[in-house]
Amino acid sequence: MRTLVSLAALALAPGMALAEAHATATPVEYGPRPAYLIDKLPDGDLKDKLASCMGQDASKSDFSIGHRGAPLMFPEHTVQSNVAAARMGAGILECDVTFTADHELVCRHAQNDLHTTTNILVSDLAEKCTTGFTAASGNTPANAECRTSDITLAEFRTLTPKMDSADKTATTAEDYQGGVANWRTELYSDKADLMTHAESIELFKSLGAKFTPELKSPSVEMPHDGFSQEDYAQKLVDEYVAAGIPASDVWPQSFNLDDVLYWVENTPEFGKQAVYLVEWSDGFDEQNPETWKEDFADLKAKGVNYLAPSLNMLMTNKDGAIAGSDYAMAAKEAGLTLIAWTLERSGPLASGGGWYFQSISDVVKDDSDYLVALDVLAQDVGVVGVFSDWPATVTYYANCMGL
Repeated sequence: MRTLVSLAALALAPGMALAEAHATATPVEYGPRPAYLIDKLPDGDLKDKLASCMGQDASKSDFSIGHRGAPLMFPEHTVQSNVAAARMGAGILECDVTFTADHELVCRHAQNDLHTTTNILVSDLAEKCTTGFTAASGNTPANAECRTSDITLAEFRTLTPKMDSADKTATTAEDYQGGVANWRTELYSDKADLMTHAESIELFKSLGAKFTPELKSPSVEMPHDGFSQEDYAQKLVDEYVAAGIPASDVWPQSFNLDDVLYWVENTPEFGKQAVYLVEWSDGFDEQNPETWKEDFADLKAKGVNYLAPSLNMLMTNKDGAIAGSDYAMAAKEAGLTLIAWTLERSGPLASGGGWYFQSISDVVKDDSDYLVALDVLAQDVGVVGVFSDWPATVTYYANCMGL
């Protein structure tokens, strides 16, 4: 297996050095987790089919999408997290895109997450945060808010990434750095490297992966110092054009329908694969059209081809078993291509699976239901891709099922 080659340097020096470091095909390995989940499945056709593939050659699949890389164990949106995802066979990788004070695009899940995903609160940049650290007191949890828009790109580069976490009981900024979920790990956080959006493009290209950048909602009022929402959406596309990436390899995403329609109307080649993200909200009933915010026919008429709902919107409890929801079937019947997010982000499923599995929590029993849900999404709902915090599971399934 190829080892990581001076990743700290590569993160700051994209282009030839980065491409040369991963010039050969990225080897794909499943690791122990897919087999572990298969072993937990109850006896039946799904277990038999997946077990029959134990000896298969591992290969990359576009059905497998790295969600922020592989953040179940690696700090999200880092070089290392995405290299790990590629080595698990994720054929498509994600950079969540936001911007700095000088309007440079960087990979962060939110514009205002630096206080939980980096060491900014214990660095010299802490004083630049929108809201500095406030210690926990009585029933009031510890708090802070640090945005990429609080600092320049040069300052962003000085930060050290960490697992996304915060100790809400902390009385010091140092203690606030903790709070990592007990089903994640800090074993792979040492010397991880942040990325700009342009650097992510070079890295993903060198790994042989395709691209699904998400334009994140700004925490600042737009336009920001003359930088409009349209400028923001256009700059994302421009960086793929500058890197010579064909539009057919890019699936730009946004929760903001106006962003998706901007790409459809102004960058039509990229707009063909623009993804409209939607998520469960209060009052949503996956079986009741009166609660759906989306008008599927109208979306298609406006040129939207891809819809990416959260997992809980796509599945339901049907006679005590996980099944595709009426919402999912209606969207598919309207001609929308579906993508699901996010598998293996809930930790152990013994307690029902939390937010992502809330529509089926009463039938979720243990971690093997990750595979049951994945099978329903692929075979019944017909999604074309699944985001995961640990892409090996989705890759294994896709390879076994010939997706």
